[in-house]
Amino acid sequence: MKPFVLTIGRSLGSGGRTIGKKLAEQLGAQYFDKEILALAAKENGLCEAVFKRQDEHVGFFRGVLGQFHNAWGADDFSPKGLTEEALFRMQSDAIQSAAEKGSCVFIGRCADYVLRRHPRLISVFIAADPADRLRLIMQRNDCDEKTAQKLMEHGDRERASFYNFYSDKPWGVASTYDLCINSSRLGFEETAAFILRFVQQRLALLQ
Repeated sequence: MKPFVLTIGRSLGSGGRTIGKKLAEQLGAQYFDKEILALAAKENGLCEAVFKRQDEHVGFFRGVLGQFHNAWGADDFSPKGLTEEALFRMQSDAIQSAAEKGSCVFIGRCADYVLRRHPRLISVFIAADPADRLRLIMQRNDCDEKTAQKLMEHGDRERASFYNFYSDKPWGVASTYDLCINSSRLGFEETAAFILRFVQQRLALLQ
């Protein structure tokens, strides 16, 4: 199979990461979620911990810049040229670099926009029913429903802001992606199986 990239956008608590990992294993592709932050740090000689403090919202890169000042001080580190846009380009370059080396599954981070010119790009968005999302968020964060509701709303808002700021398409809107699917309908295992069939059929149509 020729190299391809599968990008997965997802609402918080929809199981996007779990499904993405399953698909990467089944497709024999590299899996990148927060791993792309480590790659971006390594390729640019930066501290990985700085990239991991905040993620996937518009203030992420502003926070990164502030952490450089806190970690090294103005005398030890010059922020000249290191803008939010420059940091986004570092992450984007890492995504493109990984995609050039072989088949990949990317979770979030505007990867579908960054790789929009890739000839074998397939973009997917995974949603889920609110009740199922809340249940998963409560389980993963060991919190009550009220807290989970706040986390869910905040997470979606931040992801949408990040995507809409750096992309030229709206986050979570069906026309933005090749496939949108509700994981509540089939469960994680069968949702992964459904997406796998779609990817295989779609790749057979691509040059």
